[in-house]
Amino acid sequence: MSRHLYPPRVVNIADLRRLAKRRLPTVVFDYLDGGAEDEVTLQQNCRAFRDVTFRPRLAVFFEECDLRTRVLDREIALPLLLAPVGYSRMMHPGGEVAAAAAAGAAGTGYILSTISGYRLEDVKAATSGPAWYQLYLLGGREAAEQSLERARAAGFSALVLTVDTAASGMRERDWRNGMSELLGGSMISKLPYLPNLLGHPRWLTPFLLDGGMPGLHNVIIPGKGPMPLTDVASALKRSVVTWGDLRWIREHWAGPIVIKGILTGDDARRALDHGAAAIVVSNHGGRQLDGVAATIRVLPEIVAAVGGQIEVLMDSGIRRGSDVVKALCLGARAVLIGRAYAYGMAAAGEAGIRRALEILREDLERTMRLLGCGDVKALDSSYVDIRDERGWPTASS
Repeated sequence: MSRHLYPPRVVNIADLRRLAKRRLPTVVFDYLDGGAEDEVTLQQNCRAFRDVTFRPRLAVFFEECDLRTRVLDREIALPLLLAPVGYSRMMHPGGEVAAAAAAGAAGTGYILSTISGYRLEDVKAATSGPAWYQLYLLGGREAAEQSLERARAAGFSALVLTVDTAASGMRERDWRNGMSELLGGSMISKLPYLPNLLGHPRWLTPFLLDGGMPGLHNVIIPGKGPMPLTDVASALKRSVVTWGDLRWIREHWAGPIVIKGILTGDDARRALDHGAAAIVVSNHGGRQLDGVAATIRVLPEIVAAVGGQIEVLMDSGIRRGSDVVKALCLGARAVLIGRAYAYGMAAAGEAGIRRALEILREDLERTMRLLGCGDVKALDSSYVDIRDERGWPTASS
């Protein structure tokens, strides 16, 4: 995508965030941008990358910088995949279809959330890259079995199980801004929030033309049809994924399973014992349990726990290509990005997502060249130091 489609100031992900904040009403922007409770984990996810410092190899030259890697036996052009982001169609009418198309154009993969406003078949058809399906047990096992069969038939190559959603995190911005009223409240309950919605016509007009809030087209309740978005929070409490569910899921999904939400070595080994092909070190972007560690801090423990027997991915807090490089140095095979591309989507749909991916790709290559490493597969812990908040080396260094 040509850079001239954007103002000169759009040079990093933070610039896309500012454009998204300008275009979206507060309730939608804060849903995308916010975290749980005091947002301590949300803030630490980004800040902790500052405690990982580089050890470059100088006076090194190479013609090409190889950013390719393999994830679940599929080569991708960048060591990052697009994470599942719920309610994407609320942020921009292109939603999940736009994200999948942009991922494919960049040569990488896309993970579709169950909480999607588009049919999974349409999302898979939009991408030329690998596509994974993230399963929540919304609507019960019968609805989930139908979704799994549809995902298999459509060509999704892996299943992602998110295990950190025993309940919805307390996202206080959403409560204050009237998120529940936007999703399904009465017209009277929406009245206090209408001025803010009306004050963002660049968002409101496309949102209304797109039909407003869609149902969940991938959660079909037998005898009722698509689950309304308003039922998601209560449904999550009744649909916790447990280790015991893996046997049942295996009966309906023959492909690789990725366990997302791992934060301890013990749970990483448990995922390995239950046959996971990969795990994602994740705290849900700071949106669930506030006060857990930043993912970059626990990544070395989890890499050590699985000992190379399964692939380790990581998400949460990634805003620059240098963040990706640091995660790879500490043992991640690749990373998942969520807000980093969602800001672009909220700002300008598919074009915004493509710009986000372009920014990260350029960051990646520049960081690799300055680090003196010509292949992301050659990155290891010798390229970094890990320091605590006082600047002292840690035991992981």
